[in-house]
Amino acid sequence: MRGLFITGTDTDVGKTYVTAAITRQLISEGTSVGVYKPACSGAEIDEHGVPYWRDVETHFDSLNAQFDRERICPQCFKVPAAPTVAARLEQREVDESLLKSGHDWWKDRVDLLLVEGVGGWLCPVTETSLIADFAQDCGWPVIIVAPRGLGVLNQTLLTIESIRSRHLTVAGIILNQHLPPSGTIAEQTNPAELSRLTDVPILSLMDFDASKMLRRLGSQDTIDWCGIASS
Repeated sequence: MRGLFITGTDTDVGKTYVTAAITRQLISEGTSVGVYKPACSGAEIDEHGVPYWRDVETHFDSLNAQFDRERICPQCFKVPAAPTVAARLEQREVDESLLKSGHDWWKDRVDLLLVEGVGGWLCPVTETSLIADFAQDCGWPVIIVAPRGLGVLNQTLLTIESIRSRHLTVAGIILNQHLPPSGTIAEQTNPAELSRLTDVPILSLMDFDASKMLRRLGSQDTIDWCGIASS
């Protein structure tokens, strides 16, 4: 099994929607793919008063309901906070062993596993570890999702530096228009500035429309995710 780890420069930058877009493309190409999110916080309540987690539902739908929600994300918390904080407030604990066993369940079941991180790269995921530690254990190449806006240069460069400090491969950056475009100077100049400041390739600029497939920057070609996972 090959894998890709999708992280973000922060929370709410579009990791889930980017992951879902990659999933849909891989399925359309005939690739056997799974999605794993080790923990998820922040429930919403449906019309029947039942909690649900939008990230999990997004992945469940992108996988065409092939896998149970509990396999996609085995640990969900209602409070919108880091898993450690959410678990503490709910008088629970994050099960560290389940983080790993939930990941390993996918072996021999899919050809490529997309692992979506929790929050930003250094978000706490247990009382003693960060999501970056979990990514390091996985060992997969890392895709960084970054928002197009003010501050993203600093955030992205710091994330790249931290990933490389753990001897992981930074496979590429996806600049995501996670909010409606406002035409700011930052939005307009981010791609060129990041290309100048780092050797990590910008794989795609994602429009404010998660239904579209990601296209390689400067081209109408789709991205070879299997090839990136093998690099």
